[in-house]
Amino acid sequence: MSTTIKPPFTRETALAKVKLAEDAWNSRNPEKVSMAYSVDSEWRNRTEFFTGREAIKEFLTRKWQKELDYKLMKELWCYTDNRISVRFEYEWRDASGQWFRTHGNEHWEFDEEGLMRRRDMSANDYPIEEKDRRYK
Repeated sequence: MSTTIKPPFTRETALAKVKLAEDAWNSRNPEKVSMAYSVDSEWRNRTEFFTGREAIKEFLTRKWQKELDYKLMKELWCYTDNRISVRFEYEWRDASGQWFRTHGNEHWEFDEEGLMRRRDMSANDYPIEEKDRRYK
């Protein structure tokens, strides 16, 4: 996710920031994704709370070892000067082959350089049949 898009956000730049995030996360590359966050970025991901790029990389590595064939869609919900909120859905399967859809919301806060300094995420998972997948 590029840091060349910096606050304050317009509708156009907020949409572009969301698309860059979606593309980065769909790469499933923890190193690449972590570079969009400040070195001291604060995260809440469901019930996990942690700080910093190294913790982000560890989290994402663990996540994508469990969530196989991960495919994500993010949609801009709203924005202000240095904040963006999105709704998202993603699909993945576990090691047994069971498919899931996860949906939720994220609230992002950016520093002056366009790095995300805070990410607050809430989500729910539910099992789906492979034939019901939306994202391939």
